[in-house]
Amino acid sequence: MRTQVAIIGAGPAGLLLAQLLHQRGIESVVLEARPREYLEGRVRAGVLEHQSVAILKAAGVGDRMMRDGLPHEGIFLHFNGRNHRIDFADLTGKAVMIYGQQEVVRDLIAARMAARQPLYFEVDDVSVSDFEWSAHRTDRPRVRYRMGGQEQTLDCDFIAGCDGFHGVCRQSIPERELTVYERVYPFAWLGLLAEAPPASHELIYANDSRGFALLSMRSPTVSRLYLQCLPEEDLNQWPDERVWSELQARLGSQLATGPVLQKSVTPMRSFVAEPMNSGRLFLAGDAAHIVPPTGAKGMNLAIADVQILGQALESYYRSGNTEALQAYSATCLRRVWKVQRFSWWMTALLHRFDTDNAFDQRRQLAELEYIVSSRAAAQTLAENYVGLPLS
Repeated sequence: MRTQVAIIGAGPAGLLLAQLLHQRGIESVVLEARPREYLEGRVRAGVLEHQSVAILKAAGVGDRMMRDGLPHEGIFLHFNGRNHRIDFADLTGKAVMIYGQQEVVRDLIAARMAARQPLYFEVDDVSVSDFEWSAHRTDRPRVRYRMGGQEQTLDCDFIAGCDGFHGVCRQSIPERELTVYERVYPFAWLGLLAEAPPASHELIYANDSRGFALLSMRSPTVSRLYLQCLPEEDLNQWPDERVWSELQARLGSQLATGPVLQKSVTPMRSFVAEPMNSGRLFLAGDAAHIVPPTGAKGMNLAIADVQILGQALESYYRSGNTEALQAYSATCLRRVWKVQRFSWWMTALLHRFDTDNAFDQRRQLAELEYIVSSRAAAQTLAENYVGLPLS
């Protein structure tokens, strides 16, 4: 089989790239290891930046998002027993959208199927090779995989590695070519998805003496809530009653309880691999970088990556110009590092570290007081939260 772009991974990055290329008349094949039902049911990120919303609308997959998503023009910071609102609309003229990653994935899969473009699930033993950049037109990258028990080979012009942190694409790049930057945090998030109306119309980020907490939502009837916990936390020690009690204590709110649909522990790390390509193999999304979820940036970074990659591939196929492809990594990384900085800052501002003492805790509270009392400080938070420009 032959295509122009082989896309490994059918998360938001891979599926959106496929849609963007299809709009531009560029052929692609998407290969995914997991079943469709898993991808459409996996609850992950839920905050879309202002420009992410615009990109999805322009890609033709925004109708359901605009109908069912929840526009938010601000967030609350909770500390010292009080909520303080950061007004995005006033500070930036922009807003964010609450719309779950699984819903974005569902919309993108539906678009791919409707266009009758190749998307293969439950693909095994994927390997990539021959992706060195060469001027010889006969030299092509190659993807080998197994599907339905049969060995398959896909020849292509380019490979897009959108297969996540544990995927094969980044691991296929020689170690000598990559520089990895990483920080692993000494805490995790215990996440709860519950059939209960949210206690607030906007997200609440809480800095509490007992630890961080977050009130979020997926719809007017489904709440998404998080507690700072240990990475090795045993969920058996957190029955529903204990989780609800701890959330109410940290958030300072009377929460509506309801049936728990999902409970999990998410470790936290910051990670960047440079460069984000090797020859004709390009990394996007979690394959290239991970951010702690405090700043709500993971899915948005993936969307930004593939928007830039899609434009670069369009330039190549229209004119043969490789300049944008050669600049892809540097273009993305300028934004990636700014987003990493913001995500680290939000994490450090709101969480309890095991090395913190009373001084550190008072310093955190002083910074929070400064943010909510200074328009300039609040505007810095707001413009990062609603999304920095692509370049």
